Amino acid sequence: MGKSQSKLSPEQLADLQKNTYFDKKELQQWYKGFRKDCPSGQLDKTEFGRIYKQFFPFGDPAEFADYVFNVFDENKNGTIDFKEFICALSVTSRGRLDEKLKWAFQLYDIDKDGTITYDEMLQIVQAIYKMTGEMVKLPADEDTPEKRVDKIFRNMDRDKDAKLTYDEFVEGSKQDPTIVQALSLYDGLV
Repeated sequence: MGKSQSKLSPEQLADLQKNTYFDKKELQQWYKGFRKDCPSGQLDKTEFGRIYKQFFPFGDPAEFADYVFNVFDENKNGTIDFKEFICALSVTSRGRLDEKLKWAFQLYDIDKDGTITYDEMLQIVQAIYKMTGEMVKLPADEDTPEKRVDKIFRNMDRDKDAKLTYDEFVEGSKQDPTIVQALSLYDGLV
């Protein structure tokens, strides 16, 4: 093969149409942009962070971008190919609530053990606060990452075992939509 692909093959297009919420024309446009930004066809963590910085010029999105990168990089090879990119973008921008919640759970479950600990949630929330900087005015009971995570755990951790199961996370997120709003970065762009 060797030669870099400038267009998606009919098979790739059909596969992506089946597995995303994008139509053929949108997929072709996204692919064109992806290849322009990533001529190698692979997006690495550094470049991903640079892209995030464009969305959050007043904060420091580096840490949060790392966490998001790890969820986008489904095969864990250290890069994101177009299929990984467009499938994650599809879920986060147009997915059903249950798909977004599953994706969000993967983001917060840093060690991938099937539960979200207080410390994992705190790491992500700290990264979100760093990313948004002073751009977001928060209520007094959420004006630090610790207060926010305390509030989340008070509302979600039904059995008070200091970790959230997937079910607790889903139920709690339905009560508190701000949990999933971190994923809404792409809404309006897509």
